Amino acid sequence: MEMITQALKAGQRTLSEYQSKQLLSAYKIPVTREFLAKDAKQAVEFAKKLGYPVVLKGCSPALTHKTERQLVALKLRDDKEVAEAFDAITKRAGEPMDGILVQEMVPGSRELVVGLTRDQQFGPCAMLGLGGIFVEVLKQVVFRIAPLEERDALEMMEELPGNKILDAFRGEPPVDRKALAKILIAIGNIGMENDAVKEIDVNPLIISGNKPVAVDALVVLGE
Repeated sequence: MEMITQALKAGQRTLSEYQSKQLLSAYKIPVTREFLAKDAKQAVEFAKKLGYPVVLKGCSPALTHKTERQLVALKLRDDKEVAEAFDAITKRAGEPMDGILVQEMVPGSRELVVGLTRDQQFGPCAMLGLGGIFVEVLKQVVFRIAPLEERDALEMMEELPGNKILDAFRGEPPVDRKALAKILIAIGNIGMENDAVKEIDVNPLIISGNKPVAVDALVVLGE
């Protein structure tokens, strides 16, 4: 894929969040609506286009732990907050960035993680787990060797510890499992079709209503 080739030529070992989501989107994985702003004025224009509230995130292939570095601003509700957040993130970054992502706030209390790893013996494997803060603590994940068919993806959901989160939950409807299956199949296909993609981490994959949406993503590259 051209974007991956160009990134490797530029010496990148990861894709930025914006680039990572472009790759996901090319495989029909639902991602947040977002724009890459180069200055505060542009950020405000994009925020108005998306509709408040919005999120701002520093964006660069070098920025892989944005939250820890305070390069994320949530629930911004007006032009003034967006402009101030843009300036604050720029100062905190202390290094050149591709720009600052202006992103819609995706409603939803359920978070999953999906991803891709490359096993030396089996090759690309798709992963599904509980997302958000739980992914590091609980490590509740399941894997399947790519390529996947729908039944493989549905089996992953059945095997996932804590899969009750996929059912009707705290007044929210059951997750659209077929939509989630399509995402897992697509993640596997990215690995099958792009040898340079070594890892994918989509965390969180938020369940908005009953549909999964990729809210943050990181793609790790190799030769």
